Amino acid sequence: MRKRGKAAACLMITALTAIAAVLPGCQPPDRKGKIEIELVQYKPEAVEVFEMLEEKFNASHDNIHLTIESPNDAMTILKTRFIREDAPDIIGIGGDINYSNFLDSEMLMDISDYRGLADINPSYLTIDKQLEFIPMNGTYAVPYVANAAGVLYNRGMFQENGWEIPETWEEFKALCDTIQAAGIQPLYFGFKDTWNCLAPWNAIAVDLAPADVCSRVNRGETTFTEQYREVAERMLELLPYGQKDPFSYGYNDACTAFARGQSAMFTIGSYAVPQIKSVNPDIDIDTFVLPASDSAQENVLNSGIDLQFSIMADCPEKEAAYEVLDFLLADENVQAYLDNQNAVPCKNGDFKLPSMLDGVADYIKEGKMVDYQDHHYPTEMAVDALIQTYLIQKDTDAFLAGFDQDWQRYNRDLIAKVQRYEEEHPDTGAEGGTNQ
Repeated sequence: MRKRGKAAACLMITALTAIAAVLPGCQPPDRKGKIEIELVQYKPEAVEVFEMLEEKFNASHDNIHLTIESPNDAMTILKTRFIREDAPDIIGIGGDINYSNFLDSEMLMDISDYRGLADINPSYLTIDKQLEFIPMNGTYAVPYVANAAGVLYNRGMFQENGWEIPETWEEFKALCDTIQAAGIQPLYFGFKDTWNCLAPWNAIAVDLAPADVCSRVNRGETTFTEQYREVAERMLELLPYGQKDPFSYGYNDACTAFARGQSAMFTIGSYAVPQIKSVNPDIDIDTFVLPASDSAQENVLNSGIDLQFSIMADCPEKEAAYEVLDFLLADENVQAYLDNQNAVPCKNGDFKLPSMLDGVADYIKEGKMVDYQDHHYPTEMAVDALIQTYLIQKDTDAFLAGFDQDWQRYNRDLIAKVQRYEEEHPDTGAEGGTNQ
């Protein structure tokens, strides 16, 4: 009985110790007196590099203790915590509709006075401003890394056959015809997974539709029927260059097929490279911009903010949070993230880019980049499924009419808010930059 009593006592002490460690004010001795900063970021695939950064920060700072959480389904967890008024100090999220919603809810701190913003590529700061539902004074995020989407191609296959990189839509189709004539499949699609339909859609749309098309529609200045017709038609023109029944194959199938040389090209983003190389580590991949325009000068890189950091409006330790941002933006730490995640830096500097971005490096340096159109689409509208259905049915008029109808349905409140703003600020007009 004594042994059981001792065991129970030990268990009780262990449990109480564990509970004490997580209760407010019960910090371990080495954290006593330190400012606590919590960062929650939404990319679980980057947990390894963030664990390294957390350890490195805490080893080099005596006055601040940083905790970085990288949970699965982080956006759901964050929204739950916001409801409970238990927000972290800093959040790491993408430059997409979630950021727009958080900003619209006045949950994020204006960090215009943060000196690190001066080092950020202006193109990405512009992309963030375009994510505002209505124009807002200030800056509310530090873009950290981006990704790029266009056409991944098998560099070895291209060199072996002497194929040249196309610069116009007609040149791209001619290249596909040439590859097909050589007995090789030009493209592979993973359209069974509806989100895969968005990759070529976005890459075509950045060349053919205004970057702020969603804002213009919200303001009642245009329609998607007017702005997206050519985008939709060119999506259909891609289909003959892929495999039969592309809707029976998903993302993993497409990655595997491309890795095994079953197609010369893959219309997807840089984020697919790790999956492809897990199948064939030796494949030599490069990227070119999908030239949807008839003019080479009008081509732009489809690049969006994959990860950015925002400080919550009620963060009590602004300067400590800034110190964390300074650390994350240190060149060596940015490079560590790039190496780990094959990402594009949002910070200006002499960074080494992954070799699979060689073909678009000049676009990045020159800032010739436009955000993903789907970053402005409401999740509830399921645009990826709309595009998949369109590619199956091939009825352009019905697709565009349905797009306009669904947009009005799912954005009713936002449209009313935007138009109210326009009425109250008649001098702002299109200059306001509303872009959703």
